[in-house]
Amino acid sequence: MTDQAKPAGVSSLKQRIDQDIKEALKNRDSLRLNVLRMLKSEIRYKEIELGSELSDDEVISVLSSSVKKRKDSIQQFEKGGRDDLASKEKAELELILKYLPEQLTEEELSQIINQAIKETNAIGSSDLGKVMKQVMPKVRGRAEGKKVNQMVSSQLSFDPADNRSQTLK
Repeated sequence: MTDQAKPAGVSSLKQRIDQDIKEALKNRDSLRLNVLRMLKSEIRYKEIELGSELSDDEVISVLSSSVKKRKDSIQQFEKGGRDDLASKEKAELELILKYLPEQLTEEELSQIINQAIKETNAIGSSDLGKVMKQVMPKVRGRAEGKKVNQMVSSQLSFDPADNRSQTLK
């Protein structure tokens, strides 16, 4: 098969998922096939909702949402003593994570947060929303919103005096 130009508006992630579905079919990998079909379905529902093809960023958002659902399910199954179901969800989670960009380290995330705090002149927890609005588009798909929120909160309440002295031009 020859490499063809990507049609306008078609996400490379969607193409990768389609290719991997074909590969999973050939290899009779039922877990992978089921997860990929579910992802494709979620992407398609989002496209119908928006009325247009999804960009890679939008596909990443759908995948991130799916990751969050899996993590919540794992927690609930473990609380309920259903280790069999929790392990199935963990296997699905691992497959989905392969389609997301590499996750940011705490240090990288902290740098992005510090930059946003400086840019917004945030001085306390009341500025949490301003900072989150600045940070989330930069880290979407590469860090969990809950973790980002916790780090922003701790940095804003940690030493607000530092931020007051650093003003924008």
